[in-house]
Amino acid sequence: MMAGILAGMRVVESSAFVAVPLAGMTLAQMGADVIRFDLPQGGMDHTRWPVAPGGQSLFWAGMNKGKRSIAIDVKSARGREIATQIICAPGRDAGLFITNLAVKGWTDYATLAAHRPDICTVTLRGDRFGRPAVDYTVNPSVGFPDATGPAGSVDPIAHVLPAWDCIAGNMVVSGLLAAERHRLRHGAGQAVDLTLKDVAAAMLGHLGIIGDVTVNGAGRAKAGNALYGAYGQDFVCADGRRVMVIGLTARQWRNLVKATGMDQQMGELGRRLAVDLDDEGARWHARADITALLAPWFAARRVEDFARVFDSLSVTWSVFRSFAEALAEDPDLSAENPLFEPVHQPGIGTYLTPGSPFGFAGQDRQTARPAPQLGQHTEEILADIAGLPAGEIASLFDAGIVSQPGHRVRLAS
Repeated sequence: MMAGILAGMRVVESSAFVAVPLAGMTLAQMGADVIRFDLPQGGMDHTRWPVAPGGQSLFWAGMNKGKRSIAIDVKSARGREIATQIICAPGRDAGLFITNLAVKGWTDYATLAAHRPDICTVTLRGDRFGRPAVDYTVNPSVGFPDATGPAGSVDPIAHVLPAWDCIAGNMVVSGLLAAERHRLRHGAGQAVDLTLKDVAAAMLGHLGIIGDVTVNGAGRAKAGNALYGAYGQDFVCADGRRVMVIGLTARQWRNLVKATGMDQQMGELGRRLAVDLDDEGARWHARADITALLAPWFAARRVEDFARVFDSLSVTWSVFRSFAEALAEDPDLSAENPLFEPVHQPGIGTYLTPGSPFGFAGQDRQTARPAPQLGQHTEEILADIAGLPAGEIASLFDAGIVSQPGHRVRLAS
């Protein structure tokens, strides 16, 4: 087992989609032993897109890096009994369970606590009424697509990034670590409840959007790629490439003006509009006039004509890229970055894979690891965690309650 800041912690995961698998992977990449339950035939994510030419899910491989997999039929009574033993197995650093597939009477907190009173569980639900939800239903319901898209357009634009899933996944990690800290201090278990809809709803308040609608009485209009509340805009350059430049803070703004040689023009613009362009709000209101001055400057230059000057003057900027262009051009998405290394994923091949983005003082950076094959660790988990003898394990395989690739029953020592 790989060492890490969470070495010794054991977390059991029953999950699908993005948030909870992401939480388990994050914990695994910090050194926790994360065991996920999988059905012998594979669960909802096992063939989820994107897929490799052979049909293997690149999504599943990406979300389950560094975990252990037990393939067990939890639809059967015996499968559920064994799964409960694994979740509630003894140990000071065990008894930790995360799920978005909680089933009343099996994996709900009350049932598990009857087997282990100090169990800590984190359950992610769709909304507070128990209705199902995913990122692509939550995001429209809270209003972000209505504020996304070109200025003056009408149709809502849903984002590609499952932002609420990503945020909720990391909140599952936070909730579990908080529950475990509570247990260490007080000896008591904890049931943590979280909903995807509440994650998004809370963020509306955190970002000031609820206050804006309530106090100012209006929603946010579409503004294309403009940076709301300050200055940021995309421009097409002479080589056809598109760049994004940011003037959020006064320093970023001044660096941009200096790099483009626009000191005099921006000074005249401020005087003409009777505003101080060092103020973020003033830049937002003057964004169309600012863009009109900057657009010809970028249109007359290739990216390579100004890239070094922008970097030397600490301009905040970026080139727009496709996923493929980013992998081909950006050194931060290459093996030059210690975050990444080529990893062989069984059944798929070798490709660039991220390890943990965390760097902890006094700890080696956790390297990337492949996702397990479906049920790869079934036998060892049954023996070492559930404590089952070899004969019973063999009967479970014979009955089809559990499975493992290329299984051979371990002989009793």
